[in-house]
Amino acid sequence: MDRQSMRRHLPSLAFTGAFAGILVLGAAALIYFGLYNIAADAPHSAPVYALLDGLRDRSVAVRARGIAPPADLASPKRIAAGAGLYGEMCASCHLGPGVERSELSQGLYPQAPELAKGSDLRPAEQFWVIKHGIKLTAMPAWGKTHADPLIWDMVAFVRRLPGMSADEYRRLVAGAPESHDAMMRDAKDTPGEHMHQHE
Repeated sequence: MDRQSMRRHLPSLAFTGAFAGILVLGAAALIYFGLYNIAADAPHSAPVYALLDGLRDRSVAVRARGIAPPADLASPKRIAAGAGLYGEMCASCHLGPGVERSELSQGLYPQAPELAKGSDLRPAEQFWVIKHGIKLTAMPAWGKTHADPLIWDMVAFVRRLPGMSADEYRRLVAGAPESHDAMMRDAKDTPGEHMHQHE
């Protein structure tokens, strides 16, 4: 770049630098003075919510690439096992057909999605979310305590939830083939199944 060209670009470079400096100082002031209300009963502004929503969706989609659902994902056995896990671990936040809103579900922000109403997530994305959780929400990383086959059982049940009647929901949850502890024990005793996806 010659000297004349540099002179022409100096004002725009100075403006860009000043604007970036103002943004940094503004962000620092926002944090230092506690200007943003982080309370769960004070919803995000629409732009902040849209930004976080987009960040979450893209982060999950990118990280779920290459995760292959098991061939038997829709099997009655997986759905039945997933029903028991869902009833113990998920229903208090995500509810279910005929399940009344709990005190916990009402106090969450952002609100946990009611999975019986359906989801836009693919099976691989649902698996990733259940396994790794979501920062700044109440969604835990169940992969720290549950093997992959159990997480796929939960995915199988969650995918079956939309359109399920309250009676069918109660029957499936009550009729889970094993207790939670038994399923955990069985998953630990099944070699080579804990980590087989590329994440």
